Formats: sequence, C-alpha cells, structure tokens
Amino acid sequence: MIPFNRASLEGAEIAYLVQAVNNGFISGNGPFTKQAEKALSEMHDGAAALLTTSCTHALEMSARLLDLQPGDEVIVPSYTFVSTASAFIWNGARPVFADSRPDTLNIDPDHVERLITPRTRAICIVHYAGVGADPDRFSALAEHHGLALIEDNAHGLGGSFNGQTLGTFGAMSTLSFHETKNITCGEGGALVINDPRLIERAEILREKGTDRSRFLRGQVDKYTWVDIGSSWVLSDLLAAVLVGQLERFDAIQDRRIRLWERYDAELAGWARDVGAELPVTPEGTTHTGHMYFVRFPEGSQRDAFIAHMRDNDIMAVFHYQALHESPVGRSLGEQEDCPVASAAARRLVRLPLFTDMSDSDQAAVIAAATSFSGR
Repeated sequence: MIPFNRASLEGAEIAYLVQAVNNGFISGNGPFTKQAEKALSEMHDGAAALLTTSCTHALEMSARLLDLQPGDEVIVPSYTFVSTASAFIWNGARPVFADSRPDTLNIDPDHVERLITPRTRAICIVHYAGVGADPDRFSALAEHHGLALIEDNAHGLGGSFNGQTLGTFGAMSTLSFHETKNITCGEGGALVINDPRLIERAEILREKGTDRSRFLRGQVDKYTWVDIGSSWVLSDLLAAVLVGQLERFDAIQDRRIRLWERYDAELAGWARDVGAELPVTPEGTTHTGHMYFVRFPEGSQRDAFIAHMRDNDIMAVFHYQALHESPVGRSLGEQEDCPVASAAARRLVRLPLFTDMSDSDQAAVIAAATSFSGR
C-alpha cells in the first residue's frame, strides 16, 4: 500500500532526541526549544516564535490574547480544520463561517466583508494547501474595520504572497508540526507574534499564567501567577526532533514541490478528460507543496475514485467537511450558506504526497489515477 502520508526522519532528528535526554533538560524552554524558535523567528522576518504543543493550542493562545468576550464574533472559513473555529469558542466568541474562493479554496474576502458587523473582533484566514489567501487584501480589510488579523498557517510555512512571507501579515500566525505537515515533530505547533506588544503576555499564557519565562532569563528573582493561562509549552524532546527537521527544511520543500509539479504536469490531460479540477496557484503566490488534490464534478465520482485507488493499493483521502454544516456549526445559530465549501467537502480528494515518496511510487499513483474513467 502506498500511504497517503509518511513522515521523513532521515537527518539528525534521532541523534538530537538522544542529546536532549543526555542534556537532562527534557521539559519545555530547553536548548532545542530556543534553537527551533530562533530558526522560526528568522524564517518570519524576526518575529517572535513560541513553540506550543499543537497548532490548536497556538490558535487558542491567539484567541486568549484578543481578550474575547461573550457576544464577540470571529470570522473563519467554513472549509478548514475544526481547530480554526473551536479555538475562539473556547475563549467565549462565536465563529462566523465564510465561504471559500472557487479557484484556490481559500477564504473568500468578498464574503468576509459582507459578514463584518459591530460584533466582529477578528478575522482568521487559512492559507489552504500552502497557497496565500490574499493576505494583502485581508490586512487592508482588518485595518479598515479595526479588526485583528490572524493567519492559520498550518499549511504555509515557507510560502509567500507577493514576495512577503506567509505568517507575517497578521498580528499573529500559527504553525503546525503534526505528522501530516511538511516538517514534523509528531505533534507540535508554534505561535508567531508580529505585534511586539503581545509577546510578554503570550509567554505568560504559555507558562500556565506565570512569569516563569522572565525568571528563566534572570529578569525576576522568582516567578508567580499573573494571568490565566495553560500548559502550552512543547517538550524539549519534541523540539529536538523539530530542530532536525528545520535543518532539512529547504531539501524537504524542494522535494515536495518537485512531486507537486510532476502531479500537475502529468495529470492535466486526464483531469480535462474527466472534467476534474486541479489546484490553482495565483500569480504572485509561492506555494509550499503541502498537498495535491483533485476536485471531481460530483461527489459520487470522488468516492468511486478513492475506491479505485484503494483497489490499486494506494491511499487517497478526502479532506475537510464544511464546518457550517457540522452539528456544532449548526448549534451556533444562523449562518450564511457556504456553497463552495460544501462542494469541496463532497468532491475533493487528496493524493499521496510525502517527502520520502519515490519516483516509482508516484508513477504508480499517476498510472492508477489516469486509469480512472470518471465513472
């Protein structure tokens, strides 16, 4: 079976993990944590980067930093992972779901603009598949209405939009190092803070509401409880694995983009024949090779394709379900329809794409895909 995903741990990850154990500092904020955060800061034009236990927790930290209150609203895409919405619910706000653009499946700025009300406090955009969600326009929209802009950049590390790094447009952005992401430590994330006014409080929230980070830097002689936070600090064991991944970042990205480009070139004719849509990368956007997907005209074709690939020992999978149609989404009160998100949930399938994928395995995936007639 050719898997949908497999993590690539071929560098110094295991050696660094052993080194972390031998250091005798395996909790958070250790040497590898600092090394990874420095590397991530440099990748984001010097913004502060705080490792977290997941992208979900980074999103929850971003929501907490906004001091959301009951009655506040945050606009999020319907076509995204549940954490993009649940993080704001945990902090008292109501997510308002916006539809996707038909071309990139990124959140639709025209729909977002119509959804803004006096209750809106923030917009959270997702750079779907590592393709920039027009952050220039969202930055201008947020500034015009006095809103915070947050980038859920779980797919977009290393991507850019009009020459600017994804994750540097909003007040904050979040990263994921889950097993399925381009670089991984199994489970992990980061909060990238572009607004320096938020850094000190973010450190406090991550350290269970204490000023322990200041204590570790020698800025205070003891630490105490100063805010309501949680335990969001990543273990130095996982940070050690992440450092090994970050050292290989360019090679990982290059390989994934080559795989992506081969899919795009060799599936184009077949896609036209069966009426399927392939990913769109707008001019000025540098994507990350995070995923390759196909959208069929009908959901029944998508399901038949997944079964066809399984019969050929290849794992192809669907992606997000539209959140506005979910049980929790429906419980949040009346929401506008999001037809593009609904259609993507029914019609989209992801093909295997992982760093260690061999050329022969990709050839097998392409051969199996192009043997599917669309019926």
